[in-house]
Amino acid sequence: MKAKLILENGRVFEGEAFGYLQETVGEVVFNTGMTGYQEVLTDPSYYGQIVTMTYPLIGNYGLNVEDTESSSPKVRGFIVREACKDPNNFRCEMGLNDYLKNNKIVAIEKIDTRALTKVLRDSGTMKGIITLEENLSEDYIKEKLDAFSNKDAVSIVSTDKVYEIPGKGTHVAIMDFGIKTNILRSFKRRGCRMTVFPQDATYEEVMRVKPDLVFLSNGPGDPEDLTEIVKNVKKFIEAKQPIVGICLGHQLLAIALGGKTSRLKFGHRGCNHPVKDLEENRVYITTHNHGYYVSEMPADTKITHISMNDGTVEGMRHEVLPIYCVQFHPEACPGPKDVDYIFDKFLEVK
Repeated sequence: MKAKLILENGRVFEGEAFGYLQETVGEVVFNTGMTGYQEVLTDPSYYGQIVTMTYPLIGNYGLNVEDTESSSPKVRGFIVREACKDPNNFRCEMGLNDYLKNNKIVAIEKIDTRALTKVLRDSGTMKGIITLEENLSEDYIKEKLDAFSNKDAVSIVSTDKVYEIPGKGTHVAIMDFGIKTNILRSFKRRGCRMTVFPQDATYEEVMRVKPDLVFLSNGPGDPEDLTEIVKNVKKFIEAKQPIVGICLGHQLLAIALGGKTSRLKFGHRGCNHPVKDLEENRVYITTHNHGYYVSEMPADTKITHISMNDGTVEGMRHEVLPIYCVQFHPEACPGPKDVDYIFDKFLEVK
């Protein structure tokens, strides 16, 4: 069935729909990973977004129940150059089309994803509509795009109840802003006991379990929108509680400490981003998924990691307080595992 992607700047890309055949609206972004499409689909940080995969063939190794990063896909839509119809892998349990259809996610293929990526790089990330309709009025398109908002994304993807993951090591209190499953696995492999809290859990509720370490997770949206969470994080900081974080957690710490965040033109998304660890004096290949970054460092902090692509801040450590965090994803497995050591550094924060 024919389908169109209509961007808010007026550009239209035509292709064929697959997955669940329905109209969708979201923020159109691109991911440069050659593998890991299942992890991308189920990463809560992509909530509200229509994701374009720049690698031309997607779905060739199928999907399975083990490699998901959350309970279900979180994207609003999916865009590929070619969707593989006959996946071939010994771990394959389902094809891409059936997976998307079962989870009510619309996708579009046979469009020029290279041209689309260039538009997003030149003009910046923007809203878009995937539609099956031939003719939509300009008023209808504007109304749909204007109505789209991702401000409540964190509250939607966070857990709604406290739960525990047993372990005999460091007790980590995890603030779930849209946490990826492999972050929990990474702490579990190190023997950690974890208590996972909803995004709106208070300082008092968290400290009641007497954690050794507080972890602020990844998640979707603009950190500047999360004013109540920032107030909560400030209480941990004032109490000199050891705190670590990844991605959104890193940005929230920066804001709570007095720094600032800004929006990237088209974001960093993929599993092939070089980052330099200034403390180790080494460059690692890392996985990224963020549209915002720390643009102004807080006082009494030092940069620990920088992006080798554009020089943006990829990690920081407080020089007085027990605080350490990174922008990239050390747990990510669609590609490199170079930076898995970051979890060991997290557990050293005291």
